[in-house]
Amino acid sequence: MSNFKMKVLHIVPWLLVLCSMFFKGSCGSEKVNIGAIFTLGTLTGKVSKIAMNAAVDDINSDPKVLGGRTLSLQIHDSNYNGFLSIMGALQFMETDTVAIIGPQTSLMAHVLSHLANELHIPLLSFSALDPTLSPIQYPYFFQTAPSDLFQMAAVAEIVNYFRWTQVTAIFTDDEQSRNGITALGDKLAEKRGKISYKAVLPPDIRGNLSVVKQELEKVKNKESRVLVVHTLNTFGPIILEAAEQLGMIGEGYVWIATSWLPANLDSTPSPKLYKNSQGVITLRPHTPDSQKKKAFISRWNNLSKGSTGLNVYGLYAYDTVWLIARAIDAFLRQGNNISFSNDPALTAVGGGDMNLSALSIFDGGKDLLNFILGSNMTGLTGPIWYNPDRALANPSYDVINIVGRQTRQIGYWANYSGLSVIAPETLRERPQNRSGASQKLRSVVWPGGTKNQPRGWVFPRDGRKLRVGVPLRVSFPDFVYVDNQTHAPRGYCIDVFEAAIKLLPYAVPHEFIFFGDGHRNPSYSDLVSRITTGEFDAAVGDIAIVTNRTRIADFTQPYADSGLVVVAPVKKLSSSDWAFLRPFTPLMWVVTAVFFLVVGAVIWILEHRLNDEFRGPPSKQIMTILWFSFSTLFFAHRENTVSTLGRVVLVIWLFVVLIIQSSYTASLTSFLTVQQLTSSIKGIDSLITSSAPIGFQVGSYAENYLREELNIPRSRLKPLNSPQEYADALKAGRVAAVVDEQPYVDLFLSNYCQFAVAGQEFTKSGWGFAFKRDSPLALDMSTAILQLSENGSLQNITERNLKQKHACPSNVVNDSEQLRLENFVGLFLICGVACILALIIYFSIMLYQFHQHHLPQHTEPSSQSSSRSARIKTFLSFADKKEDLSQRKLKRKRISASMPTHGSEPVEIESGGKSSKSENFRSYRDDNGNSNIWN
Repeated sequence: MSNFKMKVLHIVPWLLVLCSMFFKGSCGSEKVNIGAIFTLGTLTGKVSKIAMNAAVDDINSDPKVLGGRTLSLQIHDSNYNGFLSIMGALQFMETDTVAIIGPQTSLMAHVLSHLANELHIPLLSFSALDPTLSPIQYPYFFQTAPSDLFQMAAVAEIVNYFRWTQVTAIFTDDEQSRNGITALGDKLAEKRGKISYKAVLPPDIRGNLSVVKQELEKVKNKESRVLVVHTLNTFGPIILEAAEQLGMIGEGYVWIATSWLPANLDSTPSPKLYKNSQGVITLRPHTPDSQKKKAFISRWNNLSKGSTGLNVYGLYAYDTVWLIARAIDAFLRQGNNISFSNDPALTAVGGGDMNLSALSIFDGGKDLLNFILGSNMTGLTGPIWYNPDRALANPSYDVINIVGRQTRQIGYWANYSGLSVIAPETLRERPQNRSGASQKLRSVVWPGGTKNQPRGWVFPRDGRKLRVGVPLRVSFPDFVYVDNQTHAPRGYCIDVFEAAIKLLPYAVPHEFIFFGDGHRNPSYSDLVSRITTGEFDAAVGDIAIVTNRTRIADFTQPYADSGLVVVAPVKKLSSSDWAFLRPFTPLMWVVTAVFFLVVGAVIWILEHRLNDEFRGPPSKQIMTILWFSFSTLFFAHRENTVSTLGRVVLVIWLFVVLIIQSSYTASLTSFLTVQQLTSSIKGIDSLITSSAPIGFQVGSYAENYLREELNIPRSRLKPLNSPQEYADALKAGRVAAVVDEQPYVDLFLSNYCQFAVAGQEFTKSGWGFAFKRDSPLALDMSTAILQLSENGSLQNITERNLKQKHACPSNVVNDSEQLRLENFVGLFLICGVACILALIIYFSIMLYQFHQHHLPQHTEPSSQSSSRSARIKTFLSFADKKEDLSQRKLKRKRISASMPTHGSEPVEIESGGKSSKSENFRSYRDDNGNSNIWN
């Protein structure tokens, strides 16, 4: 009996294998169960149900997929109810479901992902595209369509392409819409844009059109006219209907809708929706054209029986089912079995009527998860595969403009290439280029039927005026002051602001609010900081544009130049008998005089042996050197130079004298006409190196600049509040100088001529109007200021307000009043080198001649040392001896004689019938009979 049992046990496994091969369905279940959770009453639910059933039919009719097994799809209708979504998921997990498509909303995706993590059931959704559905937190959740993170990146790039900086976000308060708008804010920040206002609608606005209109009324009063609508497919048309009734789908507005709009227009192209969306820019996930896609589109009418049109969600639904089927097929081909086991954690809970123990863990869930991650297929939507970060590869969108009854495609957006009019799949074959020049879209027809790009911003219509902070100045009222009669601000800065604001293409109601106590000039940095707190919307006045202020506010184009200068007390130079010496520094005079003597001595040395004018008694020669040296100053030297080296040195020296003379004349002229002032402070450098106190205007940025940039101790800085305090402090010596901005200094010096600007302006800045960060008013006002400058109005305002009543001389104390040696080092160096080279050449020739003609040819060794002094005396005598010019000319003639040519015969020349013993002369007669003599 035992043997029989052993045989039976051995045969049973083979019987089971045969049974599974030939009698499928009779030996056990061969179904593979998957589920889907959708609200079938919605547009997405309707389209998805048809597409998923079509995919299941295609899979089951293909024997190559699932090894002949049957894919079974169960669709649960959540009916807009989150609780029913949870119950549907629990039911699927009681029936050995290996994967679930859905849920439809991101809120339920967050909830059901926890259950999927516990039971190892993959969730795949093409409509829950919340960017916060992290694969780290929810490893069993997959998005089979591009996440809204990429869609918001596309919206931000469109906003940046048209150079808008602010948008108003309109969205329903559900998980997906709210988190999508958060992602939009992040993407706009990367482009230096922002969401200026968020219009939050209730999670379900069906039947609540009045609530939507009430919120849109607030949007209408805001400054931004770039409106981004991100919501579910069901609620988008309601928002556009309310906007159309409020007259907001018109000229001047910009509407950007996310993918909900083309999904509605593709499925239910109602005339009402087209009317309400004229000029809207929208995005649709890009699906490349293919034969497979065209074939499915041609089947759609038969599949849907005309109940609804096909949109992109239908394509993603079809591909999602195929993605699951291929992953299961790969799972089974690896020899894995579909099996489930009880969850000990759920079994231990027990109790009550909840049958939690019926929920089981999919044993192969982790393996199936990996097969989904490793998928690489091509579906209706194009290539499908996942990046390491679990995001679908190559996300891209069609950029669409609604015009009439058409969805007019104006370009594409792709994560790889940005905005383009070329299809993303074509651009991916080229090198990546995200430069600004490559970003391009076709022309847009905007709301109202205009092709002119809207400005995207208007002044708010909420009835509140622009609150403009104005400094209540105590000093220099020419720039800003209070009219005693109207108590309104007046002055140069106010006139510029009013003239600019009149040039804006829209009205800007505004009111001026004074800032300050009226006793001291207010802090301008404090005034600008009040913009960030909301106390002011703008600040107008003589406000310098400096780094610290630009970090907290936006400034317009400068309307006036302003930089820091040093004002110091000066005195007129009294007439002096020695005023002619002022152009040169003492060192310059000394060096110039030395060079006159040196050059004279060099010329004398070079001319002494040849030129009778440089010979004579010692006293005469000294006078000749002195006379020749200083007469060259006026080019009045009488002595002629006959040596080549002497002439070269003289020419160079005369050039140097010419430059020195011209410089002296120009400098002396300047001293005697313009430069009549002097001061111990020559500029900011001399002020820093001194330890003297420095005055500054209260409220000016000069104090911070002196302390923080120039590191001047606070103890040296003295605050001054008015021009009179400037003058008193400078006269009394309480401050050595005052550092202030150029426009203030110009007005101050027009009334106080005993002071002057020392040195040059040492900072470059300008005055501008301050506005809130990213305020479009700053840009528009800058344009208006440029127009004022171009048409001459700005200059007229300046002359009218800042015309100086008194004219002082040009009081400027320069750092370099006198010409220094450093200005002529190059000239003196050239002249010195020329003198040295000339002397070297001259003495070299002298030594050579002396060696050839005046040293004995043979000297006894014993007498060499004793004759050294004699040789020196002989050399000095030779150097002092006048050279015969006629003999030199004769030698030159002999040396220049040419060598004998071919056919010449040497002829011996005799003097007095005898051959010369001192010099051996030979003559050669050439072919023409001429004689050539050489030594």
